[in-house]
Amino acid sequence: QVQLVESGGGLVQAGGSLRLSCAASGRTFSSYAMGWFRQAPGKEREFVAAIWWIGVRTNYADSVKGRFTISKDNAKSTVYLQMNSLKAEDTAVYYCAVRVGSLDYATLPRNLHEYDYWGQGTQVTVSS
Repeated sequence: QVQLVESGGGLVQAGGSLRLSCAASGRTFSSYAMGWFRQAPGKEREFVAAIWWIGVRTNYADSVKGRFTISKDNAKSTVYLQMNSLKAEDTAVYYCAVRVGSLDYATLPRNLHEYDYWGQGTQVTVSS
């Protein structure tokens, strides 16, 4: 019962920045974690970043650490992904996802199978 809508994708020059937004609606109070994934042409969907809905811990893929920042606005039920120093290899469809079930351990989920609901994705294209 959670709906997710991504926005903010588009074309950007290498070295530039974009800020993606993911607006959630429905049973947002039941959210445990929010994550960002991406899928480039011919590749598997991969983990990018995650954040606890209640809490401050975050986690990032090595490929984006130091360049991307995940954040949230609980009052607006929105999660953001600030992407700086973009590279051509960042080109992909970016998806947000939410985990609503409890976890056995306090570990931010990285596996796509650990998430319950997904947005439709937003295209990010970085020109070199």
